[in-house]
Amino acid sequence: MIRPSDSWLALVVSLPSASSAARMRIWRAVKALGCAALRDGTYLLPAQVEQASQLQALADDALQDGGQAWLLQVHAKNMAEQAAFQALFDRTADYTPWLEELAQARQPLPTLSAAELQRLLRRHGRAYESIRKIDFFPGEASIRAEAQWRDFTNAVESMQSPGEPQAAAGRIARRDRMQYQGRLWATRRHLWVDRVASAWLIQRFIDPSARFLWLESPADCPNDALGFDFDGATFSHVADRVTFEVLLASFGLDGDRGLMRLGSMVHALDVGGTTTPEAGGFEAVLAGARKRWPNDDALLADVGGVLDSLHAHFSAHRNP
Repeated sequence: MIRPSDSWLALVVSLPSASSAARMRIWRAVKALGCAALRDGTYLLPAQVEQASQLQALADDALQDGGQAWLLQVHAKNMAEQAAFQALFDRTADYTPWLEELAQARQPLPTLSAAELQRLLRRHGRAYESIRKIDFFPGEASIRAEAQWRDFTNAVESMQSPGEPQAAAGRIARRDRMQYQGRLWATRRHLWVDRVASAWLIQRFIDPSARFLWLESPADCPNDALGFDFDGATFSHVADRVTFEVLLASFGLDGDRGLMRLGSMVHALDVGGTTTPEAGGFEAVLAGARKRWPNDDALLADVGGVLDSLHAHFSAHRNP
């Protein structure tokens, strides 16, 4: 999202009538950049967006094709004109068919293989990203699209992680950290948000000498291990709290502002709900780390540093 400004760039292009191929090429280029058409051959773009730097190259292309081109700086003369310019970049018409396709794609998810799920995720992800990168003034449509995309990716993740726990009813018992030192802790392998954050929390704040066992199946959990984030585990989802939040409450860590804000981020990424500005970035870092590291020990070591930094950030900054 860019900051509102009254500064815009207008590209005015005039091509010979015989240059239909050049005209189509430029039209496709300005559309890909996210330009708004003021009229045939006149295109507008906020001056401060990254794509604006490419308008000069389009003007040069038009000149090389025997046409004329001008790149003009335009200023809105008042707030009404500024609002009118900004309204030209409403992406609702782009998001609507994508949202409809996404809704249809959810229906066959349980019948798809892992490879098919990944292909579906990549295809819809590319389409979403192509709209999002030119959504210069996000509004209600972009908020709805972000929520639906998060729900869709969570649904795909749950298909690929069939051991995802169901929330249990009941209260969360307070526990003495001194009774949980030097223990063996176990959770499902191929760590994702709640599991990696919970393992980090255990290691940093609950049991510094913790040893971890990454399970192929929850049924493989040894009797002497403290299981977390799977059905039947010692620590897992309770009511509306994910495992990370249950651990916070269990060990009296819910007075730490940084950990509580981390918990809100983990909750949003794991089961949905109100997100945080940092959530998308952390999710992207974790997805990249899963591709880089061959095992969960290396993944935890790497992502643990990111969580350390996020905790410091959340602890030092008050809620917006």
